[in-house]
Amino acid sequence: MPNGGEHFRDPHVSTDLRQLTAHDQIVRDTVMNTPGVRQVLAATVLQVQGYLAGPTAAPLTVVTQCAGGRHRAATTAMALRAVVAGDVEQAAAYGLADAAKEFADRDLAVDLVHRDLDKDVIDR
Repeated sequence: MPNGGEHFRDPHVSTDLRQLTAHDQIVRDTVMNTPGVRQVLAATVLQVQGYLAGPTAAPLTVVTQCAGGRHRAATTAMALRAVVAGDVEQAAAYGLADAAKEFADRDLAVDLVHRDLDKDVIDR
């Protein structure tokens, strides 16, 4: 496992990325190439599959969060949404096309709501 200095490194610490958001490709690329992110997404997908196989048909809510909600949380939520919605093309942009293929025929309605993506940058 990567050391604490690199695992889930916050793009906010980079002055080049601080004012950008998950709407920007460089932020998405930076987040998706951060050690640990793909493993957590894979585990989350497995958890979603487990709940979908469960005894209830109730809606499932998955929440991602980080310190500011503009980089890591937003990017991972967008990637997860693409996978669970079975949107292979969109998931491919995150390097997750194979994971999305498992959901492609499930016809799941997936809503994505960003709480902080469009808020001002926080000072920290």
